[in-house]
Amino acid sequence: MNDRFDSRRKVIAPGQGGTLPGVPGGTGVISRMLRELGRRGEQGNAMIETALVLPMLLGIITAIFGFGIGYNNQLTLTSAVGSSAQRLQLLRNTTTDPCLDAFTAITSAAPGLNSSKITMTYSFNGTAVTPVQNSCSGEQTLLVSGQPVTVTAKYPCAPPVYGATLSSSCQLSATVTEYEY
Repeated sequence: MNDRFDSRRKVIAPGQGGTLPGVPGGTGVISRMLRELGRRGEQGNAMIETALVLPMLLGIITAIFGFGIGYNNQLTLTSAVGSSAQRLQLLRNTTTDPCLDAFTAITSAAPGLNSSKITMTYSFNGTAVTPVQNSCSGEQTLLVSGQPVTVTAKYPCAPPVYGATLSSSCQLSATVTEYEY
């Protein structure tokens, strides 16, 4: 049995082409290497495409999550400021430090926000009140029955992305005015 087989296990008759190592239809090492090189032409394309598209995709996903965090913070801040203004309206005649009571109401209503970054301003009876370290004791005399109470809070809107804060100039703001009826 002197039969020789090609790569498809067919018998190659003596004297036919393809028995030399470098011939394209042959069974030699060189011809197999050439066929393999021809098949490899597109193997690296997927990796290059992934390397080009992945940073853009991650950037878009990061932007979506950043927007979601900022929007959640805005909703939380607005709800907490409303809660704070209602609290001031209820404690109008019994509080000795209205700013501290309002700030405590905001931090209770918004535990997910960093309380050290919340900036507060108030308007009692149309008079602007700026607290010092979240306290304005003595200003309770401005809380007149039947007059509006306005509470404004600001909070930074730029969440840290991958450990770096992108913008410090952006501020979320919420203002609520409560009227006593």
